[in-house]
Amino acid sequence: MIRSLGTAIFLALLLAACGRGAADGEAGHDHADGGHEGERLDEAGREKRGAANSNARNEEDADHAHDADGAEEGEAHADSTVIAADIAQSSGIRVAPAAAGIIADEHEVQGLLTPVEGRAAQVSARYPGPIRSLAVNVGDRVRAGQALAAVESNLSLSTYTVTSPLAGVVLARHASLGSVASEGSALFEVADLSQLWVDLHIFGSDAGHIVPGAPVTVTRLSDGVTAQTTLERVLPGTATASQSTVARAVLENEDGLWRPGSAVRARITVEQQPAALVVPLTALQSLEGRDVVFVREGDRYQAHPVKLGKRDGQRVEVLEGLNAGDEVVVEQSYLVKADIGKAGASHEH
Repeated sequence: MIRSLGTAIFLALLLAACGRGAADGEAGHDHADGGHEGERLDEAGREKRGAANSNARNEEDADHAHDADGAEEGEAHADSTVIAADIAQSSGIRVAPAAAGIIADEHEVQGLLTPVEGRAAQVSARYPGPIRSLAVNVGDRVRAGQALAAVESNLSLSTYTVTSPLAGVVLARHASLGSVASEGSALFEVADLSQLWVDLHIFGSDAGHIVPGAPVTVTRLSDGVTAQTTLERVLPGTATASQSTVARAVLENEDGLWRPGSAVRARITVEQQPAALVVPLTALQSLEGRDVVFVREGDRYQAHPVKLGKRDGQRVEVLEGLNAGDEVVVEQSYLVKADIGKAGASHEH
């Protein structure tokens, strides 16, 4: 009985010890698994942090690249504007290729139109007597031999006709109906105005550069119309009133609107020099204190700073800043400048 009881106690103690050992083993196993799981999480965290840092660096690099691209694009488009072709055309913006040309040494002078000597006449009465009729007025065109007036002679008491000695225009009429014409008194002034003299007044040392045969561009002050001619001669004397040398050219009065007595402006070309690259003066503008021209590339108009050389009344030599063939704005360039100014103002805001 006692042995049985002792055996039972021993078995109970043994079972309890085995249970603790199993529990401890399982706990140790769980602890080991937990440690491995922690290591995996740490590794995953490190990978995520690395990926995040990498992404951040990529984004930063992309931002820097974008900023650089934007800066380059801004620099490329500085002092430029985009104008659609239809708008440019309707605004009168015109372009022409930069090319070689001629720069002329020119003198700007003033002048006066006068009838050509031998093509004007004073028409007088042959005999004294009352004027019985008048056939023409000032401004009328007449033929050679056309009747201008009828005068009754005091000597013969017969009427004779006063006629025009040449074809031309009646410039003046000094007769009136019923008045008495005295012998030799001028009744009319008639002139052939198909050609006129242009007397140009040259002052000082400029007279030494002006020679016959020099090309002349004459401008009508009333409407800006121009005509081309050449100097026929330089008169030997000096105009008393102005103390100027007079250079004379013949002007064809094709439209009849060049009128004797009218003042004109003229440009005498003394010398012409070739230049490798020229643009019209109308192409030049000033932008931020620099001389520029605007070059069209597609619909974009880009300002090109230029270094200039010689110029005349119409063109200027370009030494730097342009290439032959560049499409340069030659008309309404100020509109392109204004559009660039508006674009710059909008960027500032």
